[in-house]
Amino acid sequence: MLRQLKPCGKLHTFIALMRMSIYRSALNKLPRPLLIRLSYVFRIFASVIYRGNTVACPVCGNSFSKFLSYGSDVAFRQNVLCPHCLSLERHRLLWLYLQQRTDLFSGKVKLLHIAPEQCFHGRFKALQNIEYVTGDLESPLAEHHFDLHDVPFDSNSFDAVICNHVMEHVEDDARCMRELYRVLRPGGWAVMQVPIDYSRAVTYEDPEITSPEEREKHFWQKDHLRLYGRDYPERLAAAGFKVKEDDFVKALGEEKAERHRLQSQEIIYFLTK
Repeated sequence: MLRQLKPCGKLHTFIALMRMSIYRSALNKLPRPLLIRLSYVFRIFASVIYRGNTVACPVCGNSFSKFLSYGSDVAFRQNVLCPHCLSLERHRLLWLYLQQRTDLFSGKVKLLHIAPEQCFHGRFKALQNIEYVTGDLESPLAEHHFDLHDVPFDSNSFDAVICNHVMEHVEDDARCMRELYRVLRPGGWAVMQVPIDYSRAVTYEDPEITSPEEREKHFWQKDHLRLYGRDYPERLAAAGFKVKEDDFVKALGEEKAERHRLQSQEIIYFLTK
């Protein structure tokens, strides 16, 4: 009996590894717009396969046996991607932060959302208190398509700006930061998170690193142009923002952070004008 089960176990492991290989290859090689479109079908099946109650997503309100893995070969993480709404650690942390520390869900807010995330897009759009404006260079979720170096909106136009994991992709991040500061109204707020290597004091940039393979090795992803360090808030301040560093994840407690699979190191940079 046991001898018969062993080959099945090996076959099951082999199939699982093949599926993981295909999954990781798709994440790292398919264009982002195509991944967005394919994900609508993928998550229908993933939600069923991973049903359970070990982890929970505060964005979509569902629980699962575990989250999916995600990331490049250099920054690959297990148990982080929600099978239903496709939120990652940073999205779940930000969702809780926006609920508990901002007026986004209660006040009258004109919001500019750059590179709108799937897990947020429909939910923000459904909020009656928000005038919701989305922008991106190529995302099918965005209604306005433009280069962030030249934002096509008047100065002092928005009450709030959300622009997450974008600055590591742009040629001139200082100019893009200044553009978002320009379109934000006085008294408005912004959240502009980026990947940060907290072991680095200074942001790592090298314009001679141009190949996708080398960029992934040095900057964690093939389309990243830099890897931010602990000086990121100083770069935001140089663009004009007042920066509040909020170690919000600690206020949630270890139990909630683990259930939602949040990054214990991530700091929320809450920006005001």
